[in-house]
Amino acid sequence: MKSIINKFKKLLNITKLDEHIIKKFLGTFFFGLAIFIIIIVIFDISEKLDDFLKGSATFKQIVLDYYVNFVLFYVSVLSPVVIFLAVIFFTAKMANNTEIVPILSSGVSYFRFLYPYFITAAFLAVVSFIANAYIIPPSTRTKLDFEHTYIHTKYEYKGQNRHFKLDEHSYAYIQSYNIKDNSGYKFTLEKFKGDTLYYKLVANRIAWDTTKKEWKIENYSIRHNNGLKERMEGGDKLFMKLNLSTRDFEKQDDTRGSMTLPQLNRQIELEELRGTGNVSKYEMDRWRILTTPVSIFILVVMAVTLSSKKVRGGVGLPLGIGIGCSFAYIILMQFAEIFSTKGDLPTYIAAWVPHIIFGSLAIYLYKIAPK
Repeated sequence: MKSIINKFKKLLNITKLDEHIIKKFLGTFFFGLAIFIIIIVIFDISEKLDDFLKGSATFKQIVLDYYVNFVLFYVSVLSPVVIFLAVIFFTAKMANNTEIVPILSSGVSYFRFLYPYFITAAFLAVVSFIANAYIIPPSTRTKLDFEHTYIHTKYEYKGQNRHFKLDEHSYAYIQSYNIKDNSGYKFTLEKFKGDTLYYKLVANRIAWDTTKKEWKIENYSIRHNNGLKERMEGGDKLFMKLNLSTRDFEKQDDTRGSMTLPQLNRQIELEELRGTGNVSKYEMDRWRILTTPVSIFILVVMAVTLSSKKVRGGVGLPLGIGIGCSFAYIILMQFAEIFSTKGDLPTYIAAWVPHIIFGSLAIYLYKIAPK
């Protein structure tokens, strides 16, 4: 194992100084993240303790199904900001201890000084992408299911007369839906060839079968229309695969953040097919996964350039400026998402504008940084 690490260091040309900075970077980041998570968990326990005592969830379920996934969710949310603050904190401390001036005075260029920061940022960016694209969404789904089952009254679909476009030729209608048992009432399925209706199914009840992973149609009748020929059939029970999911009846805020990148791609295709107008929200989720690694690099460059100069007051001033910049970054991303989901701003513009603005700021700070 040690030989592999040494080969890796040699491949990336990592010096003792680089190791020192990488260790400080990762150590400060994980320590800061742990502090934030512990505080959040303590507040959450104090808020939900009565719910846990009154509910039927076991201690094992609370720990494994809720808090493990709760921690993963907030690790994903907080990581970029904590990376930014961690870099500012330990870099400002190095500058305050007059560690950076001798490094740059010895002939090391400022860009080379940033090299270990880039290596660590690349590592964290890759981990962040894999986690946000494939690991965090399923864990978020488990956390939400726990909350719906044991903490909150499960959301019940209140809408009436809901229509769905299942594909280019199929349309579904449901009068009401109960998300507690995943069943709906007064269901209709129609299929067309051009403008001609050739298939119509009407059922009193439809329910999701968790074993067969199909919809169970109850008390149904089907009309087949082939020109002048018409045929009727019916029955008590029928199982059918439909391009319709139980998630289509959940709160959209619950489905967001609980889909992997492949699931988001499929959902976007489905929303575009149905023409529901919800495409931008899912596209913003996809762009968030894709652009978070970029934001990590931007935040690292900004943090180093803001804190690498020794100033009076020690770490406090750079840390204060850094917190202000990070909040401005987050607020700009939130505004861009609102303009996209509630307005007509294209999602790719909304996703990239904050990163372009603060990326430009990072380049400017790098150019004026003392070298």
